[in-house]
Amino acid sequence: MSIGTDFAFIGNQYRLVVEDEEYFIDLLFYNRRLQCLVVFELKRGKFKPEYLGKMNFYLSALDEMVKQPHENPSIGIILCSNKTDKVVEYSFRDFNKAMGVATYKTSKALPRKYKGILPDEIALKKLLK
Repeated sequence: MSIGTDFAFIGNQYRLVVEDEEYFIDLLFYNRRLQCLVVFELKRGKFKPEYLGKMNFYLSALDEMVKQPHENPSIGIILCSNKTDKVVEYSFRDFNKAMGVATYKTSKALPRKYKGILPDEIALKKLLK
């Protein structure tokens, strides 16, 4: 719900096969209001220009192989922890697909409303060992 209404979850690590090679989209949604597929690529760290090429590939493949004829072209969102505006601007210049870059913040403290529902940092570390 934090990404808005009218989103339907299609899958995480959504598998695409292009000429016998597998590719995996981090998160794939469908937006009912926009009538299109929405790709979220999750990146640790700062935005890199090469992320745009990968997203362009995913959107082109989805539009040709998955999108229905009545649907609008797919949209891509690259979600990373940091970005430099000029690097993003130069990377996106002359591209014509609907894509964007957003940042996220992390916190070591679990919000109070999630305590007892989600595992805390210590519990997660134990699970990962």
